[in-house]
Amino acid sequence: MRFMPDLLDDDVIERALTDLAWKREGWALRRTVTRNDFADAIKFVNRVAELAEEADHHPDISISWKTVELTLSTHSAGGITQLDLDLAGRIDRLG
Repeated sequence: MRFMPDLLDDDVIERALTDLAWKREGWALRRTVTRNDFADAIKFVNRVAELAEEADHHPDISISWKTVELTLSTHSAGGITQLDLDLAGRIDRLG
């Protein structure tokens, strides 16, 4: 049986966001990343994919030319959990 993470309360999320390049939108975290060009955006997405696979936690990703939109939410829990904050921090370290 897979571990079911707990939803985080608003105070925990807001404190964590002070150290992250993400913003809260409802029950999810969102970040927009602009790269030099389309190829660089794809390279970034591939690096995010590697982190997501390692964490077994996957963001929603949208690519438009050189802009990458990332959304993190733990769908099975119905909102933001520590899994989202942890992956957000790892993605932030990619640049």
